[in-house]
Parts: sequence; C-alpha cells; structure tokens
Amino acid sequence: MAVEVPPLGNRYDVAGRRLMLYRSGTGGPTVVFLPGVGLMSLDYLNIHDRVAERTTSVLYDRAGNGWSDPAVLPRTAAEVTDELRDLLATAAVPGPYLLVGHSLGGAYALHWARRFPGDVAGLLLLDPFHEDLSVRTPPHVRDRLDRMLDEMRRQEVTEPTAEQFQQSREQLTRHFAAWPDAVRGPLVERHLATWRAASQENQNLYDKVAEEFRRAPDTPDVPLIVLSAMGYDATQAQLWPEDDLRRIQEAKRTLHRELAGQSALGEHRILDEAGHGWLHEECPDAVLDAVDDLLHRIRRARNRSVAEPISG
Repeated sequence: MAVEVPPLGNRYDVAGRRLMLYRSGTGGPTVVFLPGVGLMSLDYLNIHDRVAERTTSVLYDRAGNGWSDPAVLPRTAAEVTDELRDLLATAAVPGPYLLVGHSLGGAYALHWARRFPGDVAGLLLLDPFHEDLSVRTPPHVRDRLDRMLDEMRRQEVTEPTAEQFQQSREQLTRHFAAWPDAVRGPLVERHLATWRAASQENQNLYDKVAEEFRRAPDTPDVPLIVLSAMGYDATQAQLWPEDDLRRIQEAKRTLHRELAGQSALGEHRILDEAGHGWLHEECPDAVLDAVDDLLHRIRRARNRSVAEPISG
C-alpha cells in the first residue's frame, strides 16, 4: 500500500523504510512523543504545539503506522526502540531526549531509557502499558484476557463495509474538530487506511514483548513522571464488566506507583478525569504541567552541572 505524503513533517529513510517525523520549536531538551497503539503522530498535535512553545518537540510514526512505511507486525520492543534511535540520528535531532510515551508508547519509552540511558534526559509516561498488569489481576480477569487475545488471533480480519467506514469517518472528523483544516482530513483518512495496525501490533504484547520488558536493565535515575488515567474510558468500559475494570484500574495504579519508584527522581500522579485512550486531550493541562516540571528539573540539573567547579 502506497503511503501518502503527510500534511506535516517529512519522511526519512531508515534501514530501507521511510519514516515520518515532524519537528517544531527550538531549544532543548528535545521532547519526543511515542504514540499508543491505534494512535499516530498527529493525534498528539494539540499537546505538541504547546510543548513547541517551550522547547523542540517531535512527533513520529513507527513503521507500520501512520505515515511511515509498512512493516510486518507485530515487532519486538528492541526493533521499535532501535528504529526510533536511528530515525532521530538520521533526522539530526539532538539528544538527550525527554521521551513522552503513551500506553504501549510509554513502555517503549521506558525500554529505550533502560537500553540507552545516556540518550535520555527524562521520561513522561502517559498511562503506560505494564508487562505485569495481567499477572497482578484476579485469575478470572487473566482468563478473560487470554480468551480475548486468542479470539483476536484466530479471527479472520473482515473489511468494514462502506457504511461502517463512513460512520468512522464522521466520528473521527468530530473528534479532530479542533485540528487545523489542512491536517484534519488527511489524519482521518490515514486512520481509516491503517485500522488493522492496532490489533496486529498487540499480538505479541503479553508474551514476547512483555518478556523483553522484564529482562531489560534497571530504570535509570532520570527525572520521571508517571500519569495514571483513572477516569471513564468508553473503549475499556465496552470490553470489561464494571467490577473487573475496577480491579484492573486498581492493579494499574499500584504498578504505576511502583514504576515511578524505580527512579530516585520519580513521581506518580493521578488523573481522575481522564480515560486511557485520549488523556492528552481530556487533561492537556495536566500533561503540559508534567512536561514543564520535567523540563525545569532537567534544565536545573544541567545548569548546576555546568556551574560546578572543576576539582583536581
């Protein structure tokens, strides 16, 4: 499938694939957004534009998603993090970076920091996926999740009807009503063209990728904020009975608190008004406050390091 030119940004050649990257703003550290499953670069344009008023901000699409070239999905976390590192080098985006990762993108951001700690100035994890969520929930919840994953793997992918596509197009158009006219239409159509990617990317998440995360090195002591979205999420509410969803949320809150504690500079914050899928739109000020706090901490540490006298 041919990939159209994105309405913003450029595509860079990385290991034989063209990968989309959009950059704006000036200064450092550079903020890099890592999208969640089913989302793409320009879904974060609202918060990106506000971050770009403060420092350099970067949006990108993983291979197989958005405006980047197709890839065989699913992939490993090592492939995804290596690819992003190569893309930033190819596009001459200077580090170290403040990585802002959402959902699975948050887990990828953490994996990057553990593999390449010298490249990371800080981490903001937006309701990140955690490899132990399924094992920290009650047995019947784990069984239900296993059945859901098995059904997803076995099901034959059925092309939506023209009517279903049109309904989705109308819903997405309303959703992105605040986006610029030149971006909204292409973004909606790109979502419709890449709808398969979400289910494909998830297929090895709870086994192979989760094991990669468990075997990774320790989390470095960089400024870190974990935001937990504890509000209503329509997609999650459709998938789970209310009691089971409450147990999942409780387990997630505990895991996120533990995750923040892995860095001596970590902090855990709760967003009671945000759901998982679109927390950067439902609580943009809270996300921006976290970015501001991390930028302040990183710059203060950098200035302190520069000001320290050389001994010897």
